[in-house]
Amino acid sequence: MLAAGPVVVLAIVAGLLYFTSPFGNFEGLAEASTTDVMWMMTVIGVLAGVMPVTIGMLWFPFIKSLDSLWVHAMLALSAGILAFIGVEMIEEMVENGEAMAAAGASTAELAATGVAGVATVAGTFYLMKIFSRWRLDAALGETNVGLKVGYMIAIGLGLHSVGEGLAIGTSFATEAYSAVTILVIGFVLHNITEGLSIVAALARDVDRPPLYHFAAVGLLAGGPLVFGSWLGVFAFSPLIAIVFLGIGVGAIVEVIWEVTELVRFDAQTVVGWTTIVPFVAGVVLMYLLEEVLVEGILLA
Repeated sequence: MLAAGPVVVLAIVAGLLYFTSPFGNFEGLAEASTTDVMWMMTVIGVLAGVMPVTIGMLWFPFIKSLDSLWVHAMLALSAGILAFIGVEMIEEMVENGEAMAAAGASTAELAATGVAGVATVAGTFYLMKIFSRWRLDAALGETNVGLKVGYMIAIGLGLHSVGEGLAIGTSFATEAYSAVTILVIGFVLHNITEGLSIVAALARDVDRPPLYHFAAVGLLAGGPLVFGSWLGVFAFSPLIAIVFLGIGVGAIVEVIWEVTELVRFDAQTVVGWTTIVPFVAGVVLMYLLEEVLVEGILLA
């Protein structure tokens, strides 16, 4: 029941979305006011970002009931999910750079953009590392070290959610309404796994965190999708996309580091069948969701 419960909740929510059509009539928003468009993007952002992350976090009681060995496996699965997201974001940075080149950007502009992208990756990694070290020092002697890592994962995923919002917002701005619907469906499936990644870290702790922590990490991970959708509709440019994607990549790399250290904190070794197989499974799962399911539907 604990394992199947979130799947049942997802099915119920999917049914409600299908029968209530919360997105409304996209074509009818062609002459809508800025406030109306922002409200629509907010609704879409909550449904595609916050809601699925929350559903994914419903697996917490199931993961909490597992032995520590299986908790490590779930952490490795989350690292695989994060690794795929990071590589995907790097590909999107390259694609936006190519879009700038196709639009006639000069060599100097492309070089400056490349430097900005690398700087945002490195700078975000360094800043999050400092923040992580501060949080770890503050948590010394506490049992809830996993809670700290859970927040770090949520921050990294939140920065990634900005990129998801950019994709939705730009599709809406270019009147590719069918793509908006498909992206929302894909991100719902995708972000459920993000909720799973967060609670895998929280389940490592002896004490269950208070409920407000679950609400906080859920908003941190899924909420920025709303901001990204606003940005995509009103102020999108390849340079803005590269900067935000670079921030997300730096955060994801640091979070994978944190997850690895969390496993190392409890286990004798980080590398083993109980970590390698789930890590690969996380990568494969995201590939099936992103490249096979979503891309296949879009091409169809």
